[in-house]
Amino acid sequence: MRTVLMVAEKPSLAQSIAKILSKGSCSTRKGLNGACSVHDYTGSFMGQTVRFKMTSVCGHVMSLDFIGKYNNWDMVDPGELFSKAPTEKKEANPKLNMVKFLQVEAKGCDYVVLWLDCDKEGENICFEVLDAITPVMNKSYGNESTVYRAKFSSITDMDICNAMNHLGEPNRNEALSVDARQELDLRIGCAFTRFQTKYFQGKYGNLDASLVSFGPCQTPTLGFCVERHDKIQSFRPETYWVIQAKVFRGKESPLTLDWDRVRVFDRDVGQMFVNMAKTAREAQVGLKKKNTALLVWCLLGPPVKH
Repeated sequence: MRTVLMVAEKPSLAQSIAKILSKGSCSTRKGLNGACSVHDYTGSFMGQTVRFKMTSVCGHVMSLDFIGKYNNWDMVDPGELFSKAPTEKKEANPKLNMVKFLQVEAKGCDYVVLWLDCDKEGENICFEVLDAITPVMNKSYGNESTVYRAKFSSITDMDICNAMNHLGEPNRNEALSVDARQELDLRIGCAFTRFQTKYFQGKYGNLDASLVSFGPCQTPTLGFCVERHDKIQSFRPETYWVIQAKVFRGKESPLTLDWDRVRVFDRDVGQMFVNMAKTAREAQVGLKKKNTALLVWCLLGPPVKH
């Protein structure tokens, strides 16, 4: 019997997908790294009965860094990080032993189905997984494909089953674009962080210059924070009016109804709605819960007071 290894991006996702595809009949065991579980079950794949092994990673398997000698701040000019410094892939979290874990589970497998998140980062992780497991998997049978990519947008029975029935291939170009972005982030972030930290050390007494960090993601984030701060500082309160109705039914406690419009800034408009409510005998109340509107007709009786 052939074996299909399936890999998701996180343990909880692997568990959900395995339960859906196995119809709740999978067995579960812990992987050697203790962080990821493996869900086993038997099913049909490409017209044949196979053994499925569903497991996961914990985000990125690998991370990018400079080779050892270029991590010495005192011996390397920050400018060299843009040109001379080579990079290398390292395990993102060595304590997880993710590469070894994947290789143990992939050994002797015939196919792999990649269930990583459907974005560029997910595509990149697809190839990180493939780099780890391809050397230990069984060789392909003739021209038969052994690598498949599942595309899904939600963890529902329909979406997961549909993804399994319409498998494609991982997108190498999207994965390479993430590699390029990671290298840019590394070179720019490290070079400018080292330069700023050294430049500002000792210049300002009240500045903690032990590390003056810089990164391409930090600039827009700082912009969002400053923009929000400016809006808060420039805020000027305006007078507004609200309408609230109380519904009485016998001796029961009154029910206070909130206005769906919440407030108006024009008193005359607010008064107009008050007058309309006072003369009305019937009201339509909308009860909103989890984006579902349940319409309830209520007979209010005598005009209510506002």
